[in-house]
Amino acid sequence: MNPEATFRKSSFRDSLIRLNRLDKQGFAALVFKPGMLFKDIAVWWCAGGVRRRPHEGLDICFYRDVSGQNCRLTEKTMIPVIYDGKIARIHDDFLGKSVYVMHEIYDGNGNRLYTVYGHTSPLRDMGEGKELREGDPFTTIADVGTKKTVIPPHVHLSVAWIPVTFPCERLNWDTMSNPKVVTLCNPLDCL
Repeated sequence: MNPEATFRKSSFRDSLIRLNRLDKQGFAALVFKPGMLFKDIAVWWCAGGVRRRPHEGLDICFYRDVSGQNCRLTEKTMIPVIYDGKIARIHDDFLGKSVYVMHEIYDGNGNRLYTVYGHTSPLRDMGEGKELREGDPFTTIADVGTKKTVIPPHVHLSVAWIPVTFPCERLNWDTMSNPKVVTLCNPLDCL
């Protein structure tokens, strides 16, 4: 398994902009603070914090507009799927729901590609087994206003190779952090 595998670029960024009309708001670029990127050990939502383990993915929360102003995505932000796939699992996480999408992409070593979207609120007609096309909206960022947290609303993206024999019902964040089962990849390679 090659964790540095090259992925075809997804239309995720363009779909995110189109679905949420960010171009009408002057979208220029996504903004990542230290701690938001793959394998970062800092936390980005408070000063001086350190993660228990390296970050399993990418947190998307901020963007810069054409005037140079930093803006934040909201709970109404629709999130598109990175590649064609099928929802394999949905479970609660500490800010919302995590959605695991399995793709018909294989590494030749018995592993299938999954993308995982954390801290979300799946759209009403979304459930396990639902087929998705690249760029389809299927969830929004979870509303964290009812939670006792200092973490702003954001979507967490993980990309991973997982054995095709691994049962979907056992997918969770402990599994995602287990290198004996999962090989995490940098989501920016897809975006």
